[in-house]
Amino acid sequence: MNILHAVQGYTPAIGGTEFLIQNVSEKLVSHYGDRVTVFTTTARYNCEVFTNPFIPQLKPGTETINRVTVRRFRVFNWAGPLLYLIQSIACKLDLPRNDRLRALYSGPIVFNMVREMARFPADVMAASSFPLLHMHYTVAAKKKNGVPVVLIGGLHPQEPWAFDQQIIYEAIHQADACIAYTNYERDYLISKGIEAEKIHVIGVGVEPSAFARPDGGRIRRQYGWGGDPVVGYIGQHVGHKGIDTLILAMPAVWREFPSARLLIAGSTTRFTAVVRWRVSELPPEYRQRVIMVDNFPESDKPDLFDACDVFAYPSGFESFGIAYLEAWMCGKPVIGCRTGAVPSVIDEGQDGLLVSYEDKDDLAHAIITLLQNPALRYDMGRRGREKTLSRYTWDIVSDRFRLVYQQAISKSACQDKRNAR
Repeated sequence: MNILHAVQGYTPAIGGTEFLIQNVSEKLVSHYGDRVTVFTTTARYNCEVFTNPFIPQLKPGTETINRVTVRRFRVFNWAGPLLYLIQSIACKLDLPRNDRLRALYSGPIVFNMVREMARFPADVMAASSFPLLHMHYTVAAKKKNGVPVVLIGGLHPQEPWAFDQQIIYEAIHQADACIAYTNYERDYLISKGIEAEKIHVIGVGVEPSAFARPDGGRIRRQYGWGGDPVVGYIGQHVGHKGIDTLILAMPAVWREFPSARLLIAGSTTRFTAVVRWRVSELPPEYRQRVIMVDNFPESDKPDLFDACDVFAYPSGFESFGIAYLEAWMCGKPVIGCRTGAVPSVIDEGQDGLLVSYEDKDDLAHAIITLLQNPALRYDMGRRGREKTLSRYTWDIVSDRFRLVYQQAISKSACQDKRNAR
């Protein structure tokens, strides 16, 4: 197959969607010999560049990364501040179809992407993720070239500003197939009028070989932790991820486990200043038990997870939460929030615990429960690892993606024959 993927960013850009498309693309090339081209943007690290004209961009152009052709398109972002003001007023006044203004503000605004998509000789086009504008570019290109389209949603409706947009569901109606990460997302799409037979639940994945020999001891020696209990958050510094709630929960944990450490590791964003402020507000005796590891190399990730006793990721909304899989691959119990798609990923009481979002007391109780029970931690981590290996490796996930692509191509061909009669 000749496959065109569209995504908001591609390595070195960081994010769950970016990682998904990279891994699926590379597996399709290496396992099946498919030709995969990725249309993406010049985002260097994350989507902040779509609305902030002062963030540096990568150079536009074409390169080959692990046999995947990657074409980067320059983002137009100088209208970001003006669009923010316009869409804010439209939302406040609840003007008709203000969802279009929200989509335009979210970006990425790339003037020639639709044209280049329509020209590209693809057998299938697949795009991820909403609510970003390149999803709509892909549907617009289909109207010009008739190539079947698969949309990979990654929806988390707990964020209404981004996902309470009728144009999202209009786009999915026009697509040939839609990939959902969880049953929660599938059920939500059906409630929005999307045909059940169009939706395929697949999930995301990990590469087992990357976690074959994690060395958490190296991290513990590096920071002088010894055998101290370690509570870890590993992920981007984003407001809804619950990092601030975790910091506020830790004093209760420290009263029970004075030697406990808090690890906050991940890529920095504008929200990093809030994280640092929260840490600075801790009493000195607690503050010294917090370590922040910013922008670490991907190769360090397994060791960081392995250094933890408990992985706390109390996010308010996730389309899946690939970090839970990464923790499970290192045999660690996880803590997530009882909201959105997360309960579809974590089997509560089996491979992790669920807490209420932004409830520091509930989160502290869950952390203390796990730290007090080494056998429970071991059992949860073992079950999580077994589940991940049986359902969520990149080999399994990419096979499922390819099957959906084949079905979309077949469906489109049948439709063309019917229209020709």
